[in-house]
Amino acid sequence: MTTYNPKSSDPAEFINHEEIMETIDYGRRNAHNRSLIIETLEKARQAKGLSHREAFVLLSCEEDDLTEEIFKIAKELKLKFYANRIVLFAPLYLSNYCVNGCTYCPYHGHNREIPRKKLTQEEIKEQVIALQDMGHKRLALETGEDPVHNPIEYILESIDTIYNIKHKNGSIRRVNVNIAATTTENYRKLHDAEIGTYILFQETYNRENYEKLHVYGPKSDYDYHTTAHDRAMDGGIDDVGLGVLYGLDSYEYEFVGQLMHAEHLEAKYNVGPHTISVPRIQPAGDGIDPEDFDNSLSDDMFEKLVACIRIAAPYTGMIVSTRESEEMRGKLLDLGISQISGGSRTSVGGYTENETVGSDQFELSDNRTLDEVVDWLLKKDHIPSFCTACYRKGRTGEVFMEMVKNVGIGNICQPNALVTLKEYSEDYASPQTKEDIEVLIKREINSIPNEAVRKSTIENLAAVEHGARDLHI
Repeated sequence: MTTYNPKSSDPAEFINHEEIMETIDYGRRNAHNRSLIIETLEKARQAKGLSHREAFVLLSCEEDDLTEEIFKIAKELKLKFYANRIVLFAPLYLSNYCVNGCTYCPYHGHNREIPRKKLTQEEIKEQVIALQDMGHKRLALETGEDPVHNPIEYILESIDTIYNIKHKNGSIRRVNVNIAATTTENYRKLHDAEIGTYILFQETYNRENYEKLHVYGPKSDYDYHTTAHDRAMDGGIDDVGLGVLYGLDSYEYEFVGQLMHAEHLEAKYNVGPHTISVPRIQPAGDGIDPEDFDNSLSDDMFEKLVACIRIAAPYTGMIVSTRESEEMRGKLLDLGISQISGGSRTSVGGYTENETVGSDQFELSDNRTLDEVVDWLLKKDHIPSFCTACYRKGRTGEVFMEMVKNVGIGNICQPNALVTLKEYSEDYASPQTKEDIEVLIKREINSIPNEAVRKSTIENLAAVEHGARDLHI
């Protein structure tokens, strides 16, 4: 029997099955232990984070009044560290060729029904221009794993292509990458290509279930996949993103495993995950149905889970995609989410008329345009942000985490968010959205506490109105 050791490089030790099961049992036994839950809530209010076991005590809480307190604290911590701004991005699928046997994904190698496509560099330009014309500044690259069709050289060439596309006032300023686990050498190449965050979903932390769900291909190696973020950090990428696909295993197991993975990165590298994603499995092609996995996560518990992750890891960005409905995304914004996608397509070539029909990786629940999402955020008193300043100013990894922990990032991100929102207003917004942006900017500019920063922001806003772009502090 192995023991839990967050500093270990062995997945059996830092994602320790026995510790997960003991944590789940502990939480369930204390679901009505008011004194323990109140003690844990008091610690949560200190905004220093919670251990996986402490966080699971809150997730297991069955006292209605204390559950309301969990939501209240999550909202307070979200505002304390991230203010009311929401970063926007879009996924860009480069290729759906894949050699893996993931039973929950229509891209799996034995699927002979799905149309296979890999974008050429010219087609990538078409996709990126379409995304720029929406107003996007930040992309997340997605590909299947196929060493022949999607080698690292193709990914690197695509990143270079994307960064060099300038169309009208459009430019992609940050390219995040979500590709299969690879070598430290390849992560160094991605670092040298100036990617933003390297994102990799574990899918499920339950080793036994993982091996059943991944029946062939490189991804079937649990240990290699689970240590990918370590190799990325060793390769110089100091912003990494975690995620599981809720529904493949019990939400309790995945919740604890996800926080243990975050603890591992913090213990080993002194930098926790830059982002934590919380996708739930959705219907997809090839007859894939969430009910087939029998691990459903109710909406109410999903909200509570997001709130508990925010409390456990208050410094970490949290992402929810268009897998979730407008209603659900609206609820989660207050509970901890700091990044959302908008106007997304999950098929290769999906942003132009040349879309490959039937190649979606999963069904979307929120099909609104980016402009509709922006105006929706404005009406909910959030600041839609297209800012990428921290990445390009060197505020990444440990520097970013220390800044968030010490002062929060509202003081920097709020001004930069307003300026990028002004860019969106000038270049892409519909008349109604433009009007709503101006109302929000006038209101928010007065809430910047530092007089010098407020003055600089006013100057940058005026400069954008007169044609300047990409201004930030």
